[in-house]
Amino acid sequence: MPLVFASIVPHPPIIIPSIGKDNINKVEKTIVSLKELNKDLIAANPEIIIVISPHGEFFADAFNINTNAEYSADFEQFGDFQTKFKYKPDLEFINRFKEQVETDLPIFLSQHQNLDHGSSVPLYYLAAGLEKVKIVPINYCLLSYQRHIEFGKALKEAIFNSDKRIAIVASGDLSHRLSKDAPAGFSKRGKEFDKKLIQLLKAQKPENIVNMDKDLIEEAGECGLRSILILLGVVKNMNYEFEVLSYEAPFGVGYLVGQFVFK
Repeated sequence: MPLVFASIVPHPPIIIPSIGKDNINKVEKTIVSLKELNKDLIAANPEIIIVISPHGEFFADAFNINTNAEYSADFEQFGDFQTKFKYKPDLEFINRFKEQVETDLPIFLSQHQNLDHGSSVPLYYLAAGLEKVKIVPINYCLLSYQRHIEFGKALKEAIFNSDKRIAIVASGDLSHRLSKDAPAGFSKRGKEFDKKLIQLLKAQKPENIVNMDKDLIEEAGECGLRSILILLGVVKNMNYEFEVLSYEAPFGVGYLVGQFVFK
């Protein structure tokens, strides 16, 4: 099967040891889970990792794919000037996908040297030991949730038309409003959103996620839902179980690490 791995991960810079420092123990569950995913990724031996991120260049009405000749991942904006990585794109896969969908879905191809932290933070853990793996960085947009599912279904077609082993990672944090000191302020509905989303992921009900209460989503202040919807489009009609490796919110933001285990 071309699709060898699929997961949902958070992207808090604080999980990078040089940034988190004394606070690193507060995100221990997340780090342990990401290291477990890395073991599974190494075993799956992907040739491509598709990373869907909420950050980077953003368009309201078009999905964005970074087609730079080489990517740099660093954490200088967070005070770490030492940790740096380089990755290569799979331009053949990107161009084939663009040709496949350009009459049905709006896609913009950009070129940026630096990966956004929604991609670089997860890759710090997930791509460790995978020196030859290529990266396809995708940014979602503000089109409808259903369009994100459709984008995922088209991406699935491209994956299954490929002769390469492909992993896909939906990067995103859940509610940013889980405590009084949370970055987006507190909402009692933040916890409700996280709990409901995780329940629906386990129940394999993407249509219920698409139709979630818009007020609840707004109150949650999340940044991961559209990334997850694209991934749900990819795994639609596949035989899998969604396994929660960890969930924690030490800083008022929900960090979910979950894996789609294919049968």
